[in-house]
Amino acid sequence: MKPAPFGYADPTSLDEALTLLAEDGAKVLAGGQSLLPLLSMRLASPATLVDINRIPGLDSVAVSGDGVRVGALVRHVDLLHHAEAARVQPLLARATANVAHPAIRNRGTTVGSIAHADPSGEMTSVLALTGGSVTVATPGGPQTVDWADFFVGPLETSVHGPAVVTEAFFPALPPRSGTAFEEVSRRKGDYAVCGAGVTVTLDEDSRVSSVRAAYISVGLVPEVHDLTEAVAGRTVAEADWSAAADLARTLVDPDGDLHASADYRRLLVGVLTERTLARAAEEAQTR
Repeated sequence: MKPAPFGYADPTSLDEALTLLAEDGAKVLAGGQSLLPLLSMRLASPATLVDINRIPGLDSVAVSGDGVRVGALVRHVDLLHHAEAARVQPLLARATANVAHPAIRNRGTTVGSIAHADPSGEMTSVLALTGGSVTVATPGGPQTVDWADFFVGPLETSVHGPAVVTEAFFPALPPRSGTAFEEVSRRKGDYAVCGAGVTVTLDEDSRVSSVRAAYISVGLVPEVHDLTEAVAGRTVAEADWSAAADLARTLVDPDGDLHASADYRRLLVGVLTERTLARAAEEAQTR
């Protein structure tokens, strides 16, 4: 299919972009890997696409001890291969490696994926699991929005009116912590039937002090579940990760669709939780 007719604008500043976005039916275009299929299927019909690719200063990755800031024009592939970003927050590279296919990672943007707010998207779950936030440019000035306030429904965020999500911030992994990310799809690169990202943190005595998990293709918006109670106070060798997996299954409420039933997704939540927690805990012992 072909998109419905639309106008096109390529501003060279955020102020110009915001002016254009104030017009009815205007929509931001960055990498376009989520938007263009919707246009082709006529599930979206914007009056004007506002291409932000010529706006300077939006294509950088800034790494500090506090975390990683990813600009709106940073491609998935650039984040995937950013060694310093992976060192400070390993979930970034681990999740990005699961995003679609190389051709899509070469053009798609991490922040654009987050702004798309697809509950089957890897980076939305990573933003939630790390306790991250986004920066939004508005006519009244930049605003910082916590992940929990940003996602309000499938393909829907709390950002309204003329606005551009210019940056995503992912806090650094705490000391003595490990991470893991894994998903199940019908074919490599397809949307995940279910995916899990986890963090495990140990205390000074090498006992489990925190276990958190986020899932993709399970809820309507990203969800983070605390599984600590199932294994708290145990060493990695003593921890019963299957108990944490059992707890996770009781906390999720997946829907069924043509790709998988709700029961199958709940089963996968348990399998992926147990598998990823074991790996993350082993890593936590080395950090």
